[in-house]
Amino acid sequence: MKKVIFLAVMAVMAFSPIYAQQFSVGSNAVNLGIGFGTALGGMGTGRPAISASFERGIWEAGPGVISLGGYIGNTGFTYKSGGEKYTWNYTIIGARGAYHFTGLTSVPQFDPYGGAMVGYNIVSYSGSDEFSNAYGSAVEFSLFAGARWFFTENIAAFAEVGYGVSYLNAGISFKF
Repeated sequence: MKKVIFLAVMAVMAFSPIYAQQFSVGSNAVNLGIGFGTALGGMGTGRPAISASFERGIWEAGPGVISLGGYIGNTGFTYKSGGEKYTWNYTIIGARGAYHFTGLTSVPQFDPYGGAMVGYNIVSYSGSDEFSNAYGSAVEFSLFAGARWFFTENIAAFAEVGYGVSYLNAGISFKF
């Protein structure tokens, strides 16, 4: 199934018309993604990580643009043992900044970027009192790198690696 999805995405990318999509000062983008892999605690069965982020191009810096925005992501786990049910829920809310490299003028539909985020990880736990104090909310810092590939002037696929609610995050992006 993963190969079929990968081949479909590659085919769409290969046959998409080229659009001038350089991220610029004043550009806004919203990413909606699903995450794979997480360092957040919990055991048992996990639900997919979901996230949304917003960013706005603020100022030019060399061959690129610096953006600022926000992030929210959520994931959780459920574990059952001996008739007991344990549930962990993680929600990260943060502010992030990124540098979008705009020097690749020969591939204008490609938007590579990297940045940093500071956020607050809100942890909730239900289950045995044995673990109740082992999981607490905390401030989180992370680095990330990613890229968008625009299929139209305003719609792109994106992928990011880094630490947030997941190690790998992929989905759809809307620029306006």
